[in-house]
Amino acid sequence: MSDTLSPRSVLVQDALRQSGISGEIVILPDAASTAALAAAALGVEVGAIANSLVFWSDGEPLLVMTSGAHRVDTTALATRLGRENIVRASVDQVRAATGQAIGGVAPTGHPAPVVTVVDEALAAYPEIWAAGGTPHTVFPLTFGELVRLTGGTVVAVAGD
Repeated sequence: MSDTLSPRSVLVQDALRQSGISGEIVILPDAASTAALAAAALGVEVGAIANSLVFWSDGEPLLVMTSGAHRVDTTALATRLGRENIVRASVDQVRAATGQAIGGVAPTGHPAPVVTVVDEALAAYPEIWAAGGTPHTVFPLTFGELVRLTGGTVVAVAGD
């Protein structure tokens, strides 16, 4: 299947294999650049979609893997993480940090490791889906695999 994947998705697939994750990247016929679109295309609950959102915090990128059913409360998250502030990264910052475009950011396959937070709400799903490096690609994995893959800190990302 790798020969039909974009170069960005090949990087993601290679990173998955190196981490011992067997989920295959699925190419969707239509872009699934939002959690709702991805959930509809896959026939799963929107909460089982692991949205990859890139923020800028204390001078560095911060990848937040959040359940598609949640909005990130940046003020509450900054407090929980002991950070000064967390703001949405610009398009250029996202591309520089991940090598990927907004709407298709994968939890892996970046030019360098990105500090990552994983929404504890994703643990409620036996299988979750994350972007595969483009808005047309996704792959399945478990919560435990996501935490291991990203080296992420598990925390609540929604407000109280």
